[in-house]
Amino acid sequence: MDKKPEAWLRGPIGGVPAILQPVAHALMQASEEINTIIKDFPQSKMWEKPAGAASVAFHLQHIPGVLDRLFSYSRGLPISNTQLKYLSEEGLQEASVTMEKLLENLANKVNESVEYLKTVDPDSVTE
Repeated sequence: MDKKPEAWLRGPIGGVPAILQPVAHALMQASEEINTIIKDFPQSKMWEKPAGAASVAFHLQHIPGVLDRLFSYSRGLPISNTQLKYLSEEGLQEASVTMEKLLENLANKVNESVEYLKTVDPDSVTE
């Protein structure tokens, strides 16, 4: 299997201001690495809490929620009731939650976040 170079080594992401390229690259790299690491992880263990640590499923729920909240803050917005509800439900085990769905939600949030970065005025970043 050919290993792709890290995201930042593949060049700029079109439309993302230069000052925000590291953010976009980090999001893409994290998403790719999570998908690689989790590829063969058994669905039956996704809610296990080894030694009391948070489960894999929790982390896969938590990351999109954190991104959503962080980008709300970056817009100067408070956290919405929907975001608070999502936060309160992170880590709650549901039979309907699958690894595939968690990874899909993560990919969607990373893509949404990179698209948002394209709309940021580069002059506002250092305010």
